[in-house]
Amino acid sequence: MSQKQVIHPMVKLQQKVVSLVNSQIIKPDDSIGKIALLFGDKWSFFKSELVSYGFSMQDPVSDILVVETWDD
Repeated sequence: MSQKQVIHPMVKLQQKVVSLVNSQIIKPDDSIGKIALLFGDKWSFFKSELVSYGFSMQDPVSDILVVETWDD
């Protein structure tokens, strides 16, 4: 029986944000709130998770990029 590794939802968000920055859709110094429209109906979940980790919507996107582990 093979085991699947479950990726933390915040790691998925972080990977998408890295992709958005690399493709120059957003800049590292843009506010986190700017990405809300890009995540559609999933945004409310990500926003509540970010707030629970101590982020505000005014923080720069680069703050998400430097997180090494997303512990529950």
